[in-house]
Amino acid sequence: MRHRTIGSDPVTRREVSVLALGAMLFGTYTDERTSYAILDRFAEAGGTFLDTSNTYAYWHDDSQGGQSERLLGRWLKSRGVADRMVIATKLGARPKAPGTGFLDNPEGLSAKIVRESVERSRDQLGVEKIDLLYTHIEDRTVELAETVEALGAAVREGAVGLLGTSNHATWRIERARTLAKAAGLPGYEVLQYQHSHLRPRFDVPSELFPHGSLGHVGPELTSYLHAEPGLTLVAYSPLLGGAYVREDKPVPDDYDHPGTPARLAVLRAVAQETGATANQVVLAWQLGHALPLIPLVGASSVAQLEENLGALALELSPEQRARLDAAH
Repeated sequence: MRHRTIGSDPVTRREVSVLALGAMLFGTYTDERTSYAILDRFAEAGGTFLDTSNTYAYWHDDSQGGQSERLLGRWLKSRGVADRMVIATKLGARPKAPGTGFLDNPEGLSAKIVRESVERSRDQLGVEKIDLLYTHIEDRTVELAETVEALGAAVREGAVGLLGTSNHATWRIERARTLAKAAGLPGYEVLQYQHSHLRPRFDVPSELFPHGSLGHVGPELTSYLHAEPGLTLVAYSPLLGGAYVREDKPVPDDYDHPGTPARLAVLRAVAQETGATANQVVLAWQLGHALPLIPLVGASSVAQLEENLGALALELSPEQRARLDAAH
């Protein structure tokens, strides 16, 4: 598998596989045996970039999450591959109490929570250093400077390597990075947002954020990424939960608008021309995107992972890529 660099600092930057594997449902909806098989195949294919969160998957059993981190920790130890993998996890959205959630009762991003969450994730993953730590959701009850300083301390102490953020307004990303730079601290270098071939709409709530989505890549964030070459975008939900290939999975409401049918038609035409699946075309399109972009794929079976891996060998022609870009 091909690799690319995330991070711009010569000390903290890392080489990662061009596909990242999400472990959100590992250890809950995807049982341990299947999860191990998927992870083994990803590693065998040269995959090195794994993604989880301290909150996954609290909704499975009304817990506070941690099942995914713990499964990854067991797998890393059993396979002896911790030094070969780049592990990303997140903090900020873990429920404060069982039976609650990230919308009504998140842990937040105070300095105390950053310290406690970093230590808990290190313990659950069985690692000395978290390679990449994201702030998962915004916390506007805490001053940005407090969060920035706490994250910088975690890096300085060797508990964390790179820093990233997800589901934050673009202006708050920039403000946090400016504060970090002024204080001589590391700042956000990786952004994780929802990005796919279909274009989202912003006038309806998303499934993940019913009170208003900050999770989509829109024009403002796209412009910011083009202007800041040191940043990398990790694209979550690139395949929209199967909506491109499954008749029983409709396009989510936040992607349902008049431009969607034309974009789907071109996608399906290119899939037919190449003999690939629509999912593979989406991933190949992302892998060759003008943005510094790493698709974050999920899989509940080895067969699904194999389909995703097949995108690595798919070469879209300039004409096909132009049609995919232009459709609206």
